[in-house]
Amino acid sequence: MTLRVVLADDQAVVRAGFRTILEAEPDIVVVGEASDGRQAIDAARTLRPDLVLMDVRMPRLDGIAATRELVGETGIPVLIVTTFDLDEYVFAALRAGASGFLLKDVEPDDLVAAVRVVASGEGLVASRVTRRLIAEFARSLPAPQPAPPPTELTTREYETLLLVAKGLSNAEIAEQLVVSPSTIKTHVGSLLAKLGGRDRVQAVIYAYERGIITPGAGETR
Repeated sequence: MTLRVVLADDQAVVRAGFRTILEAEPDIVVVGEASDGRQAIDAARTLRPDLVLMDVRMPRLDGIAATRELVGETGIPVLIVTTFDLDEYVFAALRAGASGFLLKDVEPDDLVAAVRVVASGEGLVASRVTRRLIAEFARSLPAPQPAPPPTELTTREYETLLLVAKGLSNAEIAEQLVVSPSTIKTHVGSLLAKLGGRDRVQAVIYAYERGIITPGAGETR
C-alpha cells in the first residue's frame, strides 16, 4: 500500500526537504504541496491523501484553523510540524483534531516513522514527545477536580486509558496487563468510541483535561 501525503508549509525549502525524505521510501508518495492553510484544505479535498503534513504558522489560514476545518470535514489525519517556540499553537492544533506533531528538525527516520504511524490511524502518542507536550500544557490549565473513572468505561478500558495517557504502545500495555496486543487494540477502540475520540492523542487530552492523569511523572489521581 502506498501512502499519499500532502505537504503544507509556507517555506519551499522545508517542503522540498520533506519531499526528498519521504519519496526516498518505496511506500510513500507526495501527491501535492501547499504554501498556506487554504491551499492545504483545497489540495486535501481534491487529492484525498492519507495524511497532511501541516505547518502551524502560514498565511491566509493558519495550521490550527486549517486542521480544524480539514479534520472536521474529511477526517483526513493531520500531522503538525513546528518548533518548540510554537508549542502553544501545537497544543491548540491537537485539540482541533491533529493526530500528532513533529519538530522541524526531525530526523529523517523519525519523519518517515511518524507519517506511517499517523496514516495508520494510531495517532502519535507512541512518540513520548507528544505526551510531554500535552503534559506541559496541562500544567497551564486550571487545576481540574480529581475525577472518578468515566462510568461508561469498563475497569479494563479505564486501565487501558491510563496507560495510553502515559504514552505506552499497545504492545507495552499488553505486557503490563498480561493480555494480548489484539485485546488491547480492542480496548482502545472501544474506549475511543465511548469517549468520542478519534485517536490516541484525543484520549490523552481527555485524560489530562479531566484530571484522570496529572502532568509530571505519569502519576494518576
